[in-house]
Amino acid sequence: MNDVFRMDKAQPRLLDEMQQGVLGKPLDRSEGALKVSGLATYAAEVKLPGRVDGVLVRATITKGKVTGIDESSIAHLPGILGVFHGPKFLRNPAQGMADEAPSQPDTRVDYYGQPVALVVAESFEQARDGALNLKISYEAEEVSVDPLDEACHAPDNDGAVIKGEIDKVMAAADAAVDLTFTTAGHVAAAMEPHAAVAEWKGEHVILHGSLQMLRFNRNELADSLGIDPKYVRVLSPYVGGGFGSKLGVGAEAVAACLAAKELGRPVRVVMTRQNVFDAVLHRTQTVQRLRFAADKSGKLLAIGHDDLVTNLSDEGFAEPCSQASQFLYGAETLHFLQTVAQVHRTPTGSVRAPGEAVGMVPFEAAFDELAEKLDMDPVELRLKNIPDADPVDGLAYSARSLAESLREGAKQFGWDQRQAPRSRMEGDWYIGMGVASAARKNLLVPSAARVILRGDGAVVETDMTDIGTGSYTILGQIAAEMLGLPMEKVEVRLGDTDLPGASGSGGSFGANSAGSAVFLAAKKLREEVAGKLGCDVADLTLKDGIARGGNLEKPLSELIESEISAEGAIEGGKTSEEFLSSGFGAHFVEVAVHRWTGETRVRRMLGVFGMGRILNEKTARSQAVGGMIWGVGTALNEELAHDPRTGHLVSRDLANYHVPSHADIPGKMDVVFLEERDDQANPIQTKGIGELGISGAGAAILNAIHNACGVRVYDVPATPDKIVAGLEALEG
Repeated sequence: MNDVFRMDKAQPRLLDEMQQGVLGKPLDRSEGALKVSGLATYAAEVKLPGRVDGVLVRATITKGKVTGIDESSIAHLPGILGVFHGPKFLRNPAQGMADEAPSQPDTRVDYYGQPVALVVAESFEQARDGALNLKISYEAEEVSVDPLDEACHAPDNDGAVIKGEIDKVMAAADAAVDLTFTTAGHVAAAMEPHAAVAEWKGEHVILHGSLQMLRFNRNELADSLGIDPKYVRVLSPYVGGGFGSKLGVGAEAVAACLAAKELGRPVRVVMTRQNVFDAVLHRTQTVQRLRFAADKSGKLLAIGHDDLVTNLSDEGFAEPCSQASQFLYGAETLHFLQTVAQVHRTPTGSVRAPGEAVGMVPFEAAFDELAEKLDMDPVELRLKNIPDADPVDGLAYSARSLAESLREGAKQFGWDQRQAPRSRMEGDWYIGMGVASAARKNLLVPSAARVILRGDGAVVETDMTDIGTGSYTILGQIAAEMLGLPMEKVEVRLGDTDLPGASGSGGSFGANSAGSAVFLAAKKLREEVAGKLGCDVADLTLKDGIARGGNLEKPLSELIESEISAEGAIEGGKTSEEFLSSGFGAHFVEVAVHRWTGETRVRRMLGVFGMGRILNEKTARSQAVGGMIWGVGTALNEELAHDPRTGHLVSRDLANYHVPSHADIPGKMDVVFLEERDDQANPIQTKGIGELGISGAGAAILNAIHNACGVRVYDVPATPDKIVAGLEALEG
């Protein structure tokens, strides 16, 4: 659409003037009853006449090519309908690979477990049996899978930020720390495994998928199939979590579409949990070097954050570990350099809070060590070094609540009761407190929505997804508030590419982007209602289905004979070039560490956040707490392990990859939202939530461990064996 609103200047706080009173309230999720009753249909549950099942066949070599697929090896098995393979089943088919005869493919393999074919049968069990027994021959190549092998390192000099000579500043400083941390790889491991059901209707394909960003996924799928996007429709009304793993289309979606076209029947492909671990993008492991230099007053003179991450050689993503490090605190001398180890493992990509989730862990832990060297309170040192402008680009900050978060958090948590390391015990448990700042850049992604207003209610339409974050509810709240309707009078339709294209769910930009589009569409409808009532829109009040203005009052049911509709669309503008918009906050944690076993128990956590306007207090709190729990997992539990010979994952299910359970999470998880409006961010003054909740949370736990027992852990997660080794070293 041509009528696209650009964020070129600060926006008035129109939502603050509305009268319905539903926005910001802790309302239940509007689709919650469907989910808990089992009536919400997820991708794998879509039932279509004649539907059959496919199972992906995955490579058993680390690098090389497939030289033959013996389809006859499973032809005798019951129910087998076909084996599908060829260049379009490759990870990157645009690598100049020519189409080969089906019986003699020349398929490049880049990592152990890479999908290379699909076996389809009448039932899942038959397809699985066929996939397990299909004979494939390979031509393997010897290759290093060790990310520490310097032969595979590729420094990103173009993306480096280097100001001043950090080595000289470090040498002359009154206090300095130079520390190296390692963090483990992570997987998203969303509750719903990746799944797709594809059906063709003539030239048109319909994909029922578990995906996060449908406007983009439609184009990706069309490109993979070699057809025009107008022939592709993607449906994802309910998604059981994504955390970045479903940002793009995967092997299950492409394979289901290709096989369905050949067979003329709907094909379902559902990944097992092990498939998800093996073949879906995960977070890289990292090696990070942190350097801080300060004068005796605590003023920072230099900040250095260099990192080593991994990916395949032709992947464009690299975990932005120092993303928040570059603007959280200020110094004249800066050094940020990234190196990518190009290794043949499952490709890495975005997992919730890419960059900050693992980058802020060593950054904030190292900052605490600097405070210790200076004999300063960690909160005081943080407050002292909040910069006036972005240290890298000199941009002004938009709304920023870092100082208030630290001060309010310290007050509410009882930070003044914190004692020196190893000085507080309860039985065999050391008790300690930790703090860390939180930061996550705020984004606005082009988005569109349609709102239809009828006399008896309204309908919101956009292809935005709800991956468990509450999109159905908050978009309904925005429309209800703007149009003066009770929530039960607003229907929200999502997850269909036939609807206006939204940002999708990712990067914590969904509410900002899709929410702004709904707001803009509803704003247009308010103008039309004002015209029908015969008053100026500035004088219009809409509440409980009644329009009032210019000494007139009429029910919407009388003003609107059938229905009126409007579309809203938004994109970034000058404010994103002139201001650095970010969410900020602070984490406070109390832990207990067992003196003999090294077990760490998180006893209480407090997160204080400046997240802009809160659209729904309940869903926002859920997102913030979820982020803090991710911080617990990062600090204490989660760790991918690779076979050093082949690079394939060893910890490839939830039995061996440990995520926090209920018993790991304290009953006291407090969240405080500071009153904040970011007029430069978007027309509804919101900021991202879920990923800010992660950022820094793990560091606060590591800092609390040190305060409790005196042990610093540099190889994250801080499992009991590492803490025991540290305790033994301290005790001589």
